[in-house]
Amino acid sequence: MTIKEFANLCECNPQTLRYYDSIDLLKPVNVDPWTGYRHYDESQGETYVKIKNLQKAGFTIDEIRELLDQDDRVIYDAFEKKVEEAEARLREIKLIRQSYQSEMSTIQSKINAFKERILSDVKKYDPAVEFGLSNEEYEKILNQIAQCLDTAADSAEDFPALQGEAGKIPSEILNKIPSDVLDKISDMEKMKPKMPDYSKDPNYQMIYEKHGWENVKDFLADFEKLEPGSHVLDFQVVEEKYENTIAFSGTLLNLLLMRNPGINKSLVCNVDPSKDGQNHFKLYRKRTE
Repeated sequence: MTIKEFANLCECNPQTLRYYDSIDLLKPVNVDPWTGYRHYDESQGETYVKIKNLQKAGFTIDEIRELLDQDDRVIYDAFEKKVEEAEARLREIKLIRQSYQSEMSTIQSKINAFKERILSDVKKYDPAVEFGLSNEEYEKILNQIAQCLDTAADSAEDFPALQGEAGKIPSEILNKIPSDVLDKISDMEKMKPKMPDYSKDPNYQMIYEKHGWENVKDFLADFEKLEPGSHVLDFQVVEEKYENTIAFSGTLLNLLLMRNPGINKSLVCNVDPSKDGQNHFKLYRKRTE
């Protein structure tokens, strides 16, 4: 039988038979050396039926290859095992469905609690001394933070990412918090992910540094205008500032975003405690190709 005739017998596409031939599942009994035409035997129809049904049942190509030479008893046993696996998976899915709403409610509660914590900290913060901001300017920043938190809280998996001790927020205060971080919100003070050492990263270059300063407002004008691209703000600050990490980094990041409208940029802010009792700041920018 030609491949077309055999395909009609099996009610399949000739391309399927060519595929089975290429993976050594169902080879033609003969291939004309001159024309390359494939020829099949009618008895191979049974083999095709086995392959088709095993595929539909979810067996892999390797599993099918091993079963083709087995008798029906072995194949029936393989089907039975596949049924048991499917039933076990179905039971698992049902259990997941039962716990889904409870887990969603729990994670949403964690998100809401964390959101309120952020807003409470930033509302109590006085930005005038550190950044020289007026109440009106800070109110705009508070509104921006609140809006971003509201947007992010719509999805438990899309909540802004946290980094650092005491709930430190990097630039993406207004991006995403992974669910594994959310699971640890109650223990947030103990979290301290290791930040990359950007001074040793060849992809970044330091474009500004300031040491021994009192407040950011003293040198904010030196770096507040950002070029397009990715930036890292790396701080080492005295204890008083470090205790207000959330408000400090959140205020500065949103201030920079407000003062650089329309520029394609990515900001990350890392705040660590000072080791020498002085304030230090380094600004890195990712190198462009």
